[in-house]
Amino acid sequence: MHKSYLLTGILAGSFFMANAQQAAKHEDTEFYEPIPKVVTPGKTNSEPPSDAIVLFSGNSLNQWVSTDDNTKPAQWTVTGDYFTVKKGAGNIETKRKFNNYQLHLEWRIPANITGEGQARGNSGLFLASTGKGDDGYELQILDNYNNKTYVNGQAGSIYKQFIPLVNANKKPGDWQSYDVIWQAPTFNTDETVKTPATVTVFFNGVLVQNHISLKGETLYVGQPKYKAYTGGAPIKLQAHGDKSEPDSFRNIWIRDL
Repeated sequence: MHKSYLLTGILAGSFFMANAQQAAKHEDTEFYEPIPKVVTPGKTNSEPPSDAIVLFSGNSLNQWVSTDDNTKPAQWTVTGDYFTVKKGAGNIETKRKFNNYQLHLEWRIPANITGEGQARGNSGLFLASTGKGDDGYELQILDNYNNKTYVNGQAGSIYKQFIPLVNANKKPGDWQSYDVIWQAPTFNTDETVKTPATVTVFFNGVLVQNHISLKGETLYVGQPKYKAYTGGAPIKLQAHGDKSEPDSFRNIWIRDL
């Protein structure tokens, strides 16, 4: 190509680019609709925002029922602003069903905890309860402040699936928190998985699960697998059968997403 043609092409390109930049306005990338709704935050991270559904704030378990018979009320022990697992009474779950949500929950391993491994303050937060017993997707609750166990079964793990990124446990007797973003799985008409469940978990304010895609429901023995369901699912808390002292819970709220 002749040098004069090349120079002409470069100059022409520069001219058009300059004109395009001059024609662009900052308003082109500024949007005023849709306007986000106003949500008033709680005064602390423990307090629910204005659009939250409060699942427990003290005095009553009226938002919870027995998992094994959801016509019966939850039978765990309420003491003021917290409640405690009643071992032998079985798991409890919410009356309401949820799909995608943001959840805040606080839990405490008793200061006088005994036992070791999985038999030390064991419970579980089931992000979607899909049946009686321990059916569903479990985020493990356990004392792992100074307690060794298999790493995909320690606190902050998606039980038997995903190891937490870090160990963020506080010592027994201290209140701890989970903040969860849950995207429920979806299923095709033939009950195959359309989109897997995903979850992000902050444990005491520290990221321990970063938008992971679950392999299926929690299984104690065998590989995780999905079981189709529709219309949302309750959130479940586990009354584990170990002999250690029971855990307590408080300040539970949820936001539909």
